[in-house]
Amino acid sequence: MDLPPIVLAGRAVLRKPAAPVPPEEIGTKQLKHLISTMIAVMRKAPGVGLAAPQIGVSQQVIVLEDSEELMSRLTPGQRAERGRVPFPLKAIVNPTLRVLAPSPQGATGAGRATFFEGCLSVPGYMALVERDLSVEVSGVDADGKEIRWEATGWPARILQHEVDHLRGALYVDRMITRSFCSNEEAKLLLSQSVAEARAALGA
Repeated sequence: MDLPPIVLAGRAVLRKPAAPVPPEEIGTKQLKHLISTMIAVMRKAPGVGLAAPQIGVSQQVIVLEDSEELMSRLTPGQRAERGRVPFPLKAIVNPTLRVLAPSPQGATGAGRATFFEGCLSVPGYMALVERDLSVEVSGVDADGKEIRWEATGWPARILQHEVDHLRGALYVDRMITRSFCSNEEAKLLLSQSVAEARAALGA
């Protein structure tokens, strides 16, 4: 299958709200082809999520997947700090995101956390972004079956990042601007704590 290129920042399709998939299109070969194409593009990149606008389609569809292979370079401590855990492939049509209230037992940062993020549509760079720790997403799959997923940690971050794409937003709109850096320079920063990275960058 010939795969479409990933749309890069600067293209208008990334900056306008995506349209909901009409009920009559759910379950169609057209929608299923779009989802299979998105999955192939995401895996080829490789990435942990992709929204339809990233391949030039202004519709509310996201795909997500995280695996042991993709997080193999992280130490156990880094994985625990980020709350990064593998999860199977998910395709969600017309997702609605809701922030979940933090647990009253010792929750810190009002249920939010800050880590470096990158984006396939902004290649070569990353920055610190504050996100909610726990969210719930609801929507339907390609056949119209209802989906409801409560996610915490890194899966919640991926969901927020992809749903932002459907709203015409990129992580650069939310980033701590002084932390914006090339992936090459970020290698050292990623070996430090977030507090140390922020101090080094004056962020």
